[in-house]
Amino acid sequence: MVFGGLGLDMPLRPKWKPSSASSIASGSQLEFNWLAKSQGWLKLWLSRDKLDPDPDPSDSEEVVYFYNSIAAVPCYILRSYQPDMIAALALKWVLSTNRKFNQINPVFGLSFFHTSSSSSEVVIALGSNVGNRINNFTNALSLMEESGINVTRHACLYETAPAYVTDQPRFLNSAVRAFTNLGPHELLTVLKGIEKDLGRRGDGIRFGPRPIDLDILFYGKFRICSDVLTVPHERIWERSFVMAPLIDLIGKDVDNDTVACWHSMSVDSGGIFESWEKLGGESLIGDDELKRVLPVKDRFIDFNGKTSVMGILNLTPDSFSDGGKFQSVENAVGQVKLMVSEGADIIDIGAQSTRPMATKISADEELERLIPVLEKIVEIPEMENKLISVDTFHSAVATEVVNNGAHLINDISAGKLDDNMFNTVAALNVPYIAMHMRGDPTTMQNKGNLKYSDVCKQVASELYSQVREAELSGIPAWRIIIDPGIGFSKNTDQNLGILSGLPIIREEISKKSLGLSHVPILIGPSRKRFLGEISGRPNAADRDPATVAATTAGILSGANIVRVHNVKDNVDAAKVCDALMKQKKSGHGF
Repeated sequence: MVFGGLGLDMPLRPKWKPSSASSIASGSQLEFNWLAKSQGWLKLWLSRDKLDPDPDPSDSEEVVYFYNSIAAVPCYILRSYQPDMIAALALKWVLSTNRKFNQINPVFGLSFFHTSSSSSEVVIALGSNVGNRINNFTNALSLMEESGINVTRHACLYETAPAYVTDQPRFLNSAVRAFTNLGPHELLTVLKGIEKDLGRRGDGIRFGPRPIDLDILFYGKFRICSDVLTVPHERIWERSFVMAPLIDLIGKDVDNDTVACWHSMSVDSGGIFESWEKLGGESLIGDDELKRVLPVKDRFIDFNGKTSVMGILNLTPDSFSDGGKFQSVENAVGQVKLMVSEGADIIDIGAQSTRPMATKISADEELERLIPVLEKIVEIPEMENKLISVDTFHSAVATEVVNNGAHLINDISAGKLDDNMFNTVAALNVPYIAMHMRGDPTTMQNKGNLKYSDVCKQVASELYSQVREAELSGIPAWRIIIDPGIGFSKNTDQNLGILSGLPIIREEISKKSLGLSHVPILIGPSRKRFLGEISGRPNAADRDPATVAATTAGILSGANIVRVHNVKDNVDAAKVCDALMKQKKSGHGF
């Protein structure tokens, strides 16, 4: 049976099958004060059909469920039944269970569930430990969309140790929020079909290896208990590898009443958050049992375990720091080899200058600079296990560079300068770095673009809007990296505020999405003008010591990736910061 609401786990099954002649608007919602109308409803109740001892919906009937904040009221009704009569029958059921009036919410909400046009918000967990695990996820999401399951939110990606049956490969786990018109058992059938299509066998070991596992964690506001389906999923509360992605799908601020219902279904009075904290919460993340990872190339990178250093390779003639030095393929390859030898984890290649007032070039000209260098870099033996990022805001460039070996797209505009960028990156299935900027390089330092009442909160809000749009376009949270845009649309004080205020940015985003608040943060203060203003170094090349100070502050504030010109010194700084934070996490910190 299926039932919704708060506080009633196993309602009695009402046994009546009424008849009437009025139509019900599918998916409508009524609210009314039962105290004001109860006398009329009771009279109506007394005049209606006798109870049917064994209701059996035929083709002309449809199961409809009621809920309110105290009583859950399931019943069988005809599609063509008057709303007032439905209300009467709901009240009749409440009275038949001998409930006291003070147990019922004065405002009784009716919801017609699983009608032909109704849509329910659901949470579906994903797991895989056989074959190409991330491809299994990607293919499952694609098949879900084709089957009428509209994914709207993604959790982060977790690599986890196997549970219950431990002699098997490690799992990838995540979860999604989605809307669907499918009923709960229809949804279950669809998901089982997808599992079969992706190679899961029905005779496998329980809790054993599987190419894909799709579980319904929540279905709308309803509890479900049948021979084949239990919702909420009965083992949610004991499984950290389920709870971690589930937490990612909600924000600290409850965004709708469906989410409020999910919290109410927790085994703990404090809702899902309390259940997560009882398991260990964020302290669980990072150990061998549960790692938050980002899929890049054929690897899964834990950006929380070690600060990554991104070395800058400018192929432009007019960059503010090293313009013109690496325009030849030979010089560019030599610089890449140097940065890799000094400890760079990622090489970020840019062929379009984004300094203030820089002249914009076309995608074709950008590619003319990029492709010859990229083709050589991917062949360098030293680049094994290293990553290549391309700094571009052109979607056409993104497609070409990924097809030629790039692993990440670094977009200073977070999709604002090319309407096709989000859909392009979603199709490419590569990580996407979304940076905060107002305007474009020619306008970003205009007086209007430098106005903030609270720079960290506003950057967080504006950046969140862009990454949410990216997510809705098909870029899952587990492929997103955010950059608050130091030096872009900010003055010196605002840049300093960002460096020390990364926790505020995460906290602001977490109010709307804990998953997006957990994604890696990249900062790029290297040799920027504000450092010269503070240190009195007008020449950009003289700002490396100031850069080390800035990256150190950023790492200790929560940055996961630092983008720099001078790799060697910043690798050393990152190692010291990582050691300090590891000591602090162990309880022996500063």
